[in-house]
Amino acid sequence: MSTNLEPEVMVTVTPVAAVEVKRFMDAEGVSPDVGGLRVSVQPGGCSGFKYGLLIEDAAAEDDVIVQHEGFRMFVDPFSAQYINQVVIDYVSSMQGSGFTFTNPNATGGCGCGSSFSA
Repeated sequence: MSTNLEPEVMVTVTPVAAVEVKRFMDAEGVSPDVGGLRVSVQPGGCSGFKYGLLIEDAAAEDDVIVQHEGFRMFVDPFSAQYINQVVIDYVSSMQGSGFTFTNPNATGGCGCGSSFSA
């Protein structure tokens, strides 16, 4: 029996970010039926943890799979504890453009927007 849907992880992707994810998946030739967006947390960054996003061809065996309209997100068990309730957005500004993360569970952060402490 597969446990890929447990534990439940809620990740919100804004409409603007979803368009960018789909664009990146198309550019890499990744099918939304099999592949998806890996959302991860890794030790590092200026606050202790950093977020990672990567387009992948398929989920790993132990990934939590989060369905989103038009694509799937893959979250490894370590990252799942930090990713729950995160909002992923895509912002364009004079300084550049990129994905941003809002994490209500973070106890601290820094100016880069992609690093946090928990």
